[in-house]
Amino acid sequence: MSELELTINRTIAAPREKVFNAWISPNAMAKFMRPPGCITDSKVKNDPTKGGRFEIIMVTSEREIPHYGTYLEIDPHSRLSFTWGSPHSLDDSVVTIDFVEAGQGKTDVTLRHVKFRNEESRDGHNKGWTAILDSMDEALA
Repeated sequence: MSELELTINRTIAAPREKVFNAWISPNAMAKFMRPPGCITDSKVKNDPTKGGRFEIIMVTSEREIPHYGTYLEIDPHSRLSFTWGSPHSLDDSVVTIDFVEAGQGKTDVTLRHVKFRNEESRDGHNKGWTAILDSMDEALA
């Protein structure tokens, strides 16, 4: 069922440049790239260049959850695309995030994630990405 995908749309209350830059800043990513309900900052290493790699270790009270990937496309302030590896995703899973100005210092973010092991994995990632976008909105407010 590798054709499974998800799309999440969200308006973030911050200018597009600030939202985009948060997605590539290790310090900012540590604050919002975390599992649902977790308040502990993640451990982040990042090389935000095409072909560059990132590693995000999400920390919960029970364990550390590794996430990693390679940047496929970086179009400043408009689009990011990267592979996404985690214990619950396929190795060739890809995330694409588009950033569009929404006026008055707001940004429309469209996150599309393709290729999952099964519907349960897709639904889990849907919850995870939704929590990440919620955390990002709070962190940038």
